Amino acid sequence: MADTSRATDAVDDVDSLIMEHGRDLSAKLQAHWLEHFPPVAEKSLRSFQLSEVARFLGVKPGYLRNLSLEGKGPAPSVTPSGRRSYSAEQILELRQYLDDNARARKRYVPHRQGPEHLQIIAVANFKGGSGKTTTAAHLAQHLALAGHRVLAIDLDPQASLTALHGLQPEFDVGRNETLYGAIRYDDERRPLSDVIRRTNFAGLDIVPGNIELMDFEYDTPLVLATKESGSMGRQFFARLDEALGPVADRYDVVILDCPPQLGYLTMIALCSATALLVTVHPQMLDVMSMSQFLQMLGDVMAHLKKAGGKMQYDWVRYLITRYEASDQPQTEMVTFIRTRFGRHVLTNPMLKSVAISDAGLTKQTLYEVERKEFTPSTYDRAIESLDAVNGEIEGLIHKAWGRG
Repeated sequence: MADTSRATDAVDDVDSLIMEHGRDLSAKLQAHWLEHFPPVAEKSLRSFQLSEVARFLGVKPGYLRNLSLEGKGPAPSVTPSGRRSYSAEQILELRQYLDDNARARKRYVPHRQGPEHLQIIAVANFKGGSGKTTTAAHLAQHLALAGHRVLAIDLDPQASLTALHGLQPEFDVGRNETLYGAIRYDDERRPLSDVIRRTNFAGLDIVPGNIELMDFEYDTPLVLATKESGSMGRQFFARLDEALGPVADRYDVVILDCPPQLGYLTMIALCSATALLVTVHPQMLDVMSMSQFLQMLGDVMAHLKKAGGKMQYDWVRYLITRYEASDQPQTEMVTFIRTRFGRHVLTNPMLKSVAISDAGLTKQTLYEVERKEFTPSTYDRAIESLDAVNGEIEGLIHKAWGRG
């Protein structure tokens, strides 16, 4: 009897098939993107209601309302019903106004000063679905809304962080316009400042990513194997540090969205970082995977340290992500993780939320969508969770700077 299954399913030229599928999917995505966003369009950002602005500034809504009525600070948009809102740029202007007129020692512009060093936070995990990019995006945007000068760097060739900020990696990010352009080994290397782009959030810039980043994974072992490479090859892990040096004074915090594997891109992130944030989805398979990840990570870091890599972190924290408090096995797993890692686990978990996942479907974060687009209780629960997590991390940043 003839084997008909091979005739039906067998693929001998699999590379061509996969390439064809990739090109077809890319073309369809580009058509969809152009339908919604013309070539000259830029991602915009909604205005923020008075209560939201007050929350980010740490003042009472009534105080901001009185400032508006007195004509002090930037003028908000006012609806016929009297509802006030500010743009992200106006929030920064308002923050500066409050700082200039503060009678107490409270600081409304939290930029680092004097000996306060640049905070470089590597967000890492090599298990897909752990919420790594979602965490990095919301953290970067929260810190910008809180008045910090933030640079987000997409080290993941899949470039989801880039897409979340309104850039389609395949079409809006050209050759030598990713981090690779600033860390490559040949004479086409360029300053990091050349590839930094502004985002729709005032105070937040991004170094976009795309598949070009994989070139660093291919180039590095070749350079390391070349005797003539000398220190250039041996010190590959310092390349991100060198690239960041000339722009460091422009920022308070750098967020590194690492790829989901322990390759050379992750290694340079680990060597540049001043802090490490590991995302953890509290399910058995994910925690088992994290066990392997941490052992591999520790081994890699030990070797990098012996080779001269900088491995001094201000803090290391595990963030529980996509947490459902009503899920008893998850709750037990969270208890297990907290028992194992103690104070290294952030107090606040990132809750699983329909609001966050639905926002992601339209390549937005929760900070970009308005409350009216969701059931109020769903939105409020999600935003409270985000603010609690990001506020806790902001506290760690300030503690590293020696602030009370």
